[in-house]
Order: sequence, then C-alpha cells, then structure tokens
Amino acid sequence: MKKMLDTVDQRTNLVGENRLELLLFRINSTQLFAINVFKVKEVVKIPSLISVPGSNGNIAGVANIRGMSIPVINLREAIGFSPMPITPDCNLIITEYNRSVQGFLVGKVEHIVNMTWQDIMPPPKTAGKHNYLTAITRLEYQGNMHLVSIIDVEKVLAEIIDYDIRLSAGILDESLSGKLSGRKILVVDDSSTARKQVKETLAQLGIEIIEATDGLQALNLLKKWTSEGKNVSSDLLMMITDAEMPEMDGYKLTAEVRSDPQMAELYITLNTSLSGNFNHAMVEKVGCDAFISKFQPDLLVTEVQNRLRDILN
Repeated sequence: MKKMLDTVDQRTNLVGENRLELLLFRINSTQLFAINVFKVKEVVKIPSLISVPGSNGNIAGVANIRGMSIPVINLREAIGFSPMPITPDCNLIITEYNRSVQGFLVGKVEHIVNMTWQDIMPPPKTAGKHNYLTAITRLEYQGNMHLVSIIDVEKVLAEIIDYDIRLSAGILDESLSGKLSGRKILVVDDSSTARKQVKETLAQLGIEIIEATDGLQALNLLKKWTSEGKNVSSDLLMMITDAEMPEMDGYKLTAEVRSDPQMAELYITLNTSLSGNFNHAMVEKVGCDAFISKFQPDLLVTEVQNRLRDILN
C-alpha cells in the first residue's frame, strides 16, 4: 500500500488539468467507493484502537500512528449503513481535511485510478439531499463496469465535528457595517455542507450568496450573465470556489474565467479542504487572488472585508 501512495506528492501536475486520481476502496462486498488521493496521507492495516468514552457514535476509537493520536471513523456507519466489524483485514485510510487528520475504517483498499473531472457526475437529484455523496462515476475495473460512489467527507465530518460559524471578537469591522449588505458572492462547491457553512458565515455580513454546485455550472452562469450585458467583475464582490468538483474543478474554472476578457477581472478566492503547499503554487499558476483552507470563518470574513476595502479605496 505504501508503494501505491509514495508518489502522491509527485502528482500535483494533475491539478489544473481538470484531472484527478481516486483511491478506490470497499466498505461492503458489492460497492466501490472513492476519495481523492490528494486528501490521503497514507493507508495502513487497522492497528489496535483505544476507546474514547462519550465520543461521537461513529468514532470507532483512537489509533496511535507514529506517535500521533488519530480519531478513527467507522465510515460505513457514518454514511448510514450498519457498522463495519473491526477485523484484521480492515484498513485505515488516513486523511487530512480542513486542517485536521483523521482515519477512516474501511475494508479492502483496491487501487488508484486516474480520471478527468468531466467523467465525474453529481449524484442524481432523486438521491435526496441527505445522501453522503458528492459525485459518482463509472469505470471499468477487473473486466467489468462499476459504479463508483465518491464520498462527501465534508458532510461526514460536519456531523461529527462541531463547526462553529461564530466570529471571534474584533473580526467584524464596524466601519464597513451596512456597506456589505446586498453585495453578491458566487459560491461554487459540490458539497452542500461546505456551501451552507460559507452561506451562514457570510450571512452575518448581509452578503447575498449565489450558489453553484460545480465549476461548469458556475462558468455557464457567468457566461450567461456576460451575454446579458452584465459586468460580473463589478456585479460580484468575488467568487469563492472549491478545488475538487465534478465536471470542472476550481483550478480549471479559474483558468477559464481568466482567459475570457469579459470576466477576467473577477476576484477569485480558492476555498478548499485540500491541504499542502501545492495549493499556494496552484493559486499562482491559474490566477486565483487568494487561498483559504476550510473551514475558517474568521479568515473567510476577513478576506471578504479586505476585498471590499480594496474596492472602496
């Protein structure tokens, strides 16, 4: 498994090319599930777990991995199935999301597949708003076609970790009071949980949020507005976009916006749960104006206020 993941750090050239790599795994015998390789730190066989009395019911325990205590989430239970029995055959996918490290208890870990975001589709609307998927895809694996479900890890974590949208004292600039009310921001994210977090945070400023669920939808919306004669660079205070999204990722979306003279000046902030220095490099490469790792309400509000100050000055 280490050999499978030891070249992850060399794969950042995929980002910005509207491509991704998925780590495939199983939590039951019939379905394939996946998460993005960029969020995976390593995969290990399940170690001994320490019980934590009073913890969330989806926490199977705490693992000690190289001196670090990592909460272990029973992923099968967290997304609505019966809990996965812990056996020596289980694996632990250690991930970093929103600046936190956690392990997901899974069954067999298959392998990594290289795909394009155009092959990744949002889950069907008939799946309902309470499903735990951000996307699905089809691929040929071991001679057969399989439907692969991509887990909305941000939703899983939000139901375990209490994300607080309250702002620290002194963050709100009283001199801007009223000047942000009615300003519009386009928020682009495939996770309904992430969009809700941003929306509820910025609602404290009176910001009007327009939502898009993927990069292609956002780009088509921007093109529609420009065709109607709107100046999106001035009509929108900014666009806040995730990196990973079906059909078109946030890096490709930014590159497309920058290449269109009618919207090239739109202020773009990358807001992603992906961690690592490569994000800062990609911000420069594709032309984002700022980068914020999720979920940091204080930094989000500070970024919005700074953007308005720049406009007013």
